[in-house]
Amino acid sequence: MADKKHDLDGKDADTSDASPFMPMFETFRNELDEHHDRRERIVKASRDITALSKKIVRQLQSPIPPPIAKEINSRHDQIKELFNSVAPDLQGIDAWRYRRAISGGCQEFVEAISFHHYLESQKLITLEEAQNSIPGGVQLTAVDYILGLFDLTGELMRFGITGMATTGSLPCGAGANGHQGRDILVDLRSLRAYFESLDTSSPAIHMEKKVEVMKESVNKVEKAMYGMIIRGRERPKGWVPDFNEGQERGREPVESY
Repeated sequence: MADKKHDLDGKDADTSDASPFMPMFETFRNELDEHHDRRERIVKASRDITALSKKIVRQLQSPIPPPIAKEINSRHDQIKELFNSVAPDLQGIDAWRYRRAISGGCQEFVEAISFHHYLESQKLITLEEAQNSIPGGVQLTAVDYILGLFDLTGELMRFGITGMATTGSLPCGAGANGHQGRDILVDLRSLRAYFESLDTSSPAIHMEKKVEVMKESVNKVEKAMYGMIIRGRERPKGWVPDFNEGQERGREPVESY
């Protein structure tokens, strides 16, 4: 025989009526389940956007061959579908709760489209242009835009050093009247000057580490350029500088070429 429930006086408890608090807690449970499901959808989409953006960056080169351009456009379409799929979850009064979940994907996407934009026009993509590349009404914050441009400097560093190793000179744009335009080191130095003017002291943004990496990226291109000019004739074809040589002791290693 099953045990019966008893009240504090030892009498049989009446279990026919449900607790008046149960509907309230069931509502809380449903809201929490909906919140976690919503967040997981956004996190998954952000990871997929990050992976596709990284693939785009790895494929970019100058000039961009037609087959590569076709594949890059296909990945752009996949990213747009992902943004559209989570756009409803990023709308409404609670949208602020899920900004961090999509932030990483937005930053990687900005890095990819800004690098693509630079290779095609040798110009920095604006916040408005980057926002127009994100469909579905998903908002690109100024912080995600800036952090994405910080990551762009690393790609420009790799692109510049690869150009020096394969052609013996820094990649340059086309100037007026057939003259040579700005080289990539000029653009990197301009970016460094702009970034150094920003206030990166806010602990909520975590920019200080990105500033250090950005400076290291510019320094690597400068050292490679100096080495090519001063001792370029002694370098074999395809030579790539060793940035660990002469590195100060105690300094943390930074992602390099």
